[in-house]
Amino acid sequence: MADLFVYGTLRHVPLLAAVLGRAAEAIDMMPAVLDGHVVNGVQGEDFPFLSVGEGQAVGLLLRDLSDADVARLDFYEGGFDYFLKPVELQVDGGSILAQVYFSESSEWVPEGTWSVEDWAKAHGAFTVHKALEEMGYFGSRNRKEVDRMLPSIKARAGSKVLAEALPMRHNPSGMDRNDIEVHSLKRPYAEFFAIEEYEVSFRRYDGSMSAPVERAVFMGTDAALVLPYDPVRDRVMLVEQFRLGPTARGDQKVWQLEPIAGRVDANEGPEKTAHREAFEEAGITFSRLEEAGKAYASPGGCTEYFHIYIGLADLPDTVVGVSGLAEEAEDIRSYLYSFDALMELVDDRQLDNAPLIMMALWLSRHRERLRAGA
Repeated sequence: MADLFVYGTLRHVPLLAAVLGRAAEAIDMMPAVLDGHVVNGVQGEDFPFLSVGEGQAVGLLLRDLSDADVARLDFYEGGFDYFLKPVELQVDGGSILAQVYFSESSEWVPEGTWSVEDWAKAHGAFTVHKALEEMGYFGSRNRKEVDRMLPSIKARAGSKVLAEALPMRHNPSGMDRNDIEVHSLKRPYAEFFAIEEYEVSFRRYDGSMSAPVERAVFMGTDAALVLPYDPVRDRVMLVEQFRLGPTARGDQKVWQLEPIAGRVDANEGPEKTAHREAFEEAGITFSRLEEAGKAYASPGGCTEYFHIYIGLADLPDTVVGVSGLAEEAEDIRSYLYSFDALMELVDDRQLDNAPLIMMALWLSRHRERLRAGA
């Protein structure tokens, strides 16, 4: 059994519970102080580090941790370049020996006093979701493999935070998350995307709970989609690129006409994503965004959630070309279509991209307003 002092993000009890894999009530913990040390923020990061200095580091003492507990903590903290070191703590007027995670990094620049309360308000929910997925790989993947997946893990965690912030929409049944019960969750595949397998029961319309059923879901992320529209010239920009979805389905048309789109990165926000992707994919900027809707791509088996915009832009003839990020192997060509030409493509069923069709129909309803304000 081991005693461990935590002074940073693990003082946030929901995160600690996620890392240890058990309820907070089952964790033996108490307040503790480490004299002669300070907890500072790290410049450009959202986590702290411990260093020798005048003052006291306030934290939690975790008592009687098992070897399995320490292994889980090492797995989690291994992603932050930490190592364990023995220290003497002050607890209830006495002292006790314990271990604490110190950093080996010499690149971190201290930035002010770090507050767990401020951190939890800004990053707590996101970090808990991230840790839950990270710890789901404990015992099956090593830390380096998980670190390689972190951008996607963070994006999925960010999507969960965005989902939790959504207000309840029109809901005639009145049923919600309290009317389901998850019996088990497995993640047989996880890389850029992930697959999750659930055994779940749900409330039936007669009030009873269903028998457990097995369901699989494709774990994407939130995405921002934006259709550039020039209200003065009454034209839109579409982009074209190779897509694996039609390829895997066996379609001949594997280069697809689409709106500009991209994954909402962790802590970025969908509007910022829309602006960023427009510049990366087409080299354009927007004077403003019009929100055209928010929707699941395919709620029966996919978590992808679309934040859909019309972006007002200046679209002269010279704006088209080939763009994209080389590091993402993007090769994207842009085209200009008059509004009438766009609607002809819709009416002739020449477009295969459902969000693009929806955006065109939304534009047809709001076009006169946008043109009048140009």
